Amino acid sequence: MTKPVILSTDPGIDDAVAISILLFDPQVDVKLIAAAAGNVGIEQTLNNVLKLEKFLGKKVPVVEGCKRALIKAPVDAASVHGKSGMDGYDFPEPDLDLLLKDTTAPEAIHKVVANSSEKVTLVGIAPLTDFALYIRLYPEDLANIEELVLMGGCIGRGNYGIYSEFNIAGDPEAAKIVFESGLKIRVAPLELGFQALVKPEISEQIKSLGSVGDMFYSLFKRYRGGSFNTGLKIYDALAAGILLNPTMFDFEEAYVDIITDQGPTNGASLMDFNNKLNKPVNALIGKSVNVDEFIAWFIEAIKKTC
Repeated sequence: MTKPVILSTDPGIDDAVAISILLFDPQVDVKLIAAAAGNVGIEQTLNNVLKLEKFLGKKVPVVEGCKRALIKAPVDAASVHGKSGMDGYDFPEPDLDLLLKDTTAPEAIHKVVANSSEKVTLVGIAPLTDFALYIRLYPEDLANIEELVLMGGCIGRGNYGIYSEFNIAGDPEAAKIVFESGLKIRVAPLELGFQALVKPEISEQIKSLGSVGDMFYSLFKRYRGGSFNTGLKIYDALAAGILLNPTMFDFEEAYVDIITDQGPTNGASLMDFNNKLNKPVNALIGKSVNVDEFIAWFIEAIKKTC
């Protein structure tokens, strides 16, 4: 049986890769995509989700998420993904019929979870604002959620602040709510992206994999998450990998605390692997990935889109 999935995403070039993989994998049934503010503003991310679905020929309902973080001022990563969030490819016009009207992201998520006969998996590859609001508004739903798989946080140094990763730093208060929710959580931290680089020869292979492979190749040439010439950090595909092929990874349990205090540690994800804080474990962290196995899986996942 396929797993019902709800995806929160802020495309974003690496988001586009993860979305495409999830939409074509027979193990999962994506019931809803919530466009989140993050890599670029909500208007662009919403447009990007709808354009990507039109390009892929998919019909998953899409809902507009919250326009900004719960408390902090908006952030973006346009310098990495381009002004539109998916610079580098001429996508078709969006299919606006997929956009849910007169509802919020938490309401739309609630409708899917509350009416599902199977437990639903949440996948977060963006700041966690919409999932946090959903958790606060519909705590009765949590019993019908299988787990949350997310790309976010870092074990050591960050890519946004000194100790903060972009998705968590985008809304630390929301991330704190999520990690304190009691949900089963599996995490693809920043470090996995440093390990599983998509090297130039892999990009060349991907280019030949139909229209989707050509689209990825075009986006990769504009992506500034790493280097097209030495290796790209396709972070969000690692969250898809944790959901779809977890044996590629080594995991370790930890208590994760999100730092919301103002100052240089704001948005840091404190991962206590040695129980120094005497707090109960609340997440399973991907510590390492078998790179050869990941690349082989990555290429096969893209082949499924052909």
